[in-house]
Amino acid sequence: MRKILVVGAGQSGLQIALGLQAQGYEVTLMSNRTADEIRAGRVMSTQCMFHTALQNERDIQANFWESQAPRIEGVGVSVAGPDSSRVIDWVGKLDGYAQSVDQRVKMAGWMETFAQRGGQLVIHGAAVGDLDYFSRAYDLVLVSAGKGELVSMFERDASRSPFAEPQRALSVAYVHGLGPRPEHPEFDAVRCNLVPGVGELFVMPTLTTSGRADILFWEGVPGGPLDVFQGIKDPSEHLALTLELLEKFLPWEYARATKVELTDAGGTLAGRYAPTVRKPIGRLPGGGLVLGVADVVVANDPITGQGSNSASKCAASYISSIVEHGDKPFDEEWMQSAFDRYWDTAQWVTKWTNAMLGAPPEHVLNILGAAAQLQPVADRFANGFNDPADFENFFYDPDKAAAYLESVAPGA
Repeated sequence: MRKILVVGAGQSGLQIALGLQAQGYEVTLMSNRTADEIRAGRVMSTQCMFHTALQNERDIQANFWESQAPRIEGVGVSVAGPDSSRVIDWVGKLDGYAQSVDQRVKMAGWMETFAQRGGQLVIHGAAVGDLDYFSRAYDLVLVSAGKGELVSMFERDASRSPFAEPQRALSVAYVHGLGPRPEHPEFDAVRCNLVPGVGELFVMPTLTTSGRADILFWEGVPGGPLDVFQGIKDPSEHLALTLELLEKFLPWEYARATKVELTDAGGTLAGRYAPTVRKPIGRLPGGGLVLGVADVVVANDPITGQGSNSASKCAASYISSIVEHGDKPFDEEWMQSAFDRYWDTAQWVTKWTNAMLGAPPEHVLNILGAAAQLQPVADRFANGFNDPADFENFFYDPDKAAAYLESVAPGA
């Protein structure tokens, strides 16, 4: 039986551990926190998983919260004018619903499931020296801990990383008490609110430790009016500032938020990081090799909501590469090929995300404007969140965009 070590118990690490466990591999999972510590801790992310990622969880029988989490049936876009009026507003319908489960709920639950199914769970914050020792005892070591010392083993790929600095200041609040959405009270959607030159606010329904909730997620242009959350430790102060900015820039969202309260004392998060693609193979001091997973090797800004989706797709891709490899050694050539297979999917996410971080060119504004009048355009944009490769066909090139809009225009 092949022995696999997975370091890091996030979306990708746990999904790989559960998936390989189901295939009969002897899997050891290292986490720096217990399930109870994760459940009782601070929120770790925002997340909205679209159809393909949700199906990956069904495939390994780990979709435990599917009946409880809100069904997200659309993606909506609003654009604020200079006077904070709403100049664009539309919602596209998803072909398959999306869902968000607070990672404190999911990771804790998955970790307990892994142990219950006979997996070896080690609670230990691994350093490079630990991996040097462990690598000799395992056929393959996968590093899915996206922060800290371990990431330094993976060299930045400058050719695929156009940004050296963070492009957004990030701020998250999980809340109860958000009022009903008047535009479409009959279904839930993720709403993207764009404030040109200032930043973006995402509102997404989620399932958290205390039940149904909503996530208010600001992405602020660094140095701008939304870049004000650094250093705020008090959760209530964080929420008050979130609402103050809502009232100023997005009054239609603020109108629903006048009675909100935080889900819990750990329901806020703030930070920033530079979007980075890294080379996938880490070299240990003793000569051993480890393979980087998900955010360790491809970390995109969350502006396109792809983090947990990419982690899921990376995990599914790596599981296939491992199983198909049989008993052959997991050498450097195999590691590179496993990453290249994942990059076939990930490259489209990186291209789209990096494009959305810049000021939208005229043809993109035309697409966003047309979506308000033409439902097929809104629906296609919404479904791009599940399959970002489709943006290549109509989003980046002005001629392709014009041809597409012409093809769906009335009377075409």
